[in-house]
Amino acid sequence: MNERQPAFGNSNKRGVTTRPAWAGLGPVLAFTGTYIVAFVIVSIATGTSGLAIYLGLMGVLVPSLYLLHRNYPFSRGLMWSFSAWGFVHMAGGLAPIPSRWFYEGGGDSVLYSWWLIPGYLKYDHVVHAYGFGITTWLCWHILKSILRFFNESPVRPTSGILILCAAGGMGFGALNEVVEFIFTLVMPDTNVGDYQNTGWDLVANLIGALVAVTLIRHGDKCRQ
Repeated sequence: MNERQPAFGNSNKRGVTTRPAWAGLGPVLAFTGTYIVAFVIVSIATGTSGLAIYLGLMGVLVPSLYLLHRNYPFSRGLMWSFSAWGFVHMAGGLAPIPSRWFYEGGGDSVLYSWWLIPGYLKYDHVVHAYGFGITTWLCWHILKSILRFFNESPVRPTSGILILCAAGGMGFGALNEVVEFIFTLVMPDTNVGDYQNTGWDLVANLIGALVAVTLIRHGDKCRQ
């Protein structure tokens, strides 16, 4: 019998249909679309460079996350967290800052160049920690969904599983650095930064991943 097997997010092992992939997506997609249009207008009005890059990234990320959501339905918190990441990411590269703010020179004076604590903490570091902390959460969500599909018993965030999730989040963070490196070769005037900036980005990714797995483990203990 040639019976098509449903995707993980559409039914469970007993054939009980779960919510459709589009359920709950309306508000988050509306918010995401609104801020993308807003940043396009801001970028054109201010002459900030890099608009095509950020639109290209969002053009890849949004469909990719939707496909993941179809197979491993996201919680509302996860959906909104990724949308918020898209907002702070686009703001970082396209939103100009006042000249009196302390920022790293060499490119457009945008949020990604802004030192929140001069010499110690940049807006860029915070976005990296947040973004790849969320990615670590996504790795846990997908791994948990896969394990639950094959074993109906609850999946616990053991140390081994959380190490894999943190490694996954940091791995995607490293991929992001590869993409940024390619951008510097194609467009030398980008605000990506130097080798030291890359190192601090990786440190921020690590901090975000560690915070994420700590929160996941703490949440599991609270539910016991």
